[in-house]
Amino acid sequence: MSNFSIESTVKRYPENYPYEVMRDSILGKRYNLSLVFIGTARAAGLNENYRKKSYVPNVLSFPLSEKSGEIYICPHIAKREANKFNLSEDGYIAYLFIHGCLHLKGHDHSDTMDKQEQKYLKVFKIS
Repeated sequence: MSNFSIESTVKRYPENYPYEVMRDSILGKRYNLSLVFIGTARAAGLNENYRKKSYVPNVLSFPLSEKSGEIYICPHIAKREANKFNLSEDGYIAYLFIHGCLHLKGHDHSDTMDKQEQKYLKVFKIS
């Protein structure tokens, strides 16, 4: 049995995307995934503690096992970056979710990953 949960420590996050359906499409229905929307302080802390990086990330993905993981998205950073990608703020957050899922699936940044991201943006009509 799979599990999917969404939590938030920030006031506003986009709820209008089918995150669970997106998860199913990218990772499979049996993948256990937790999606958490967080503020800049928590994002920076996680990035420092787990990746030894000293900046506030837009998305972090952590595989917990072969069939489970966590994705953390910082809407504040996403809001700042959305225009660079010609996406709405909510659309960019959905893109970051796709990006995080692809990392959990084992993809590294590459042309292949870029093509997969574009495919899922079209499939889910994200703009």
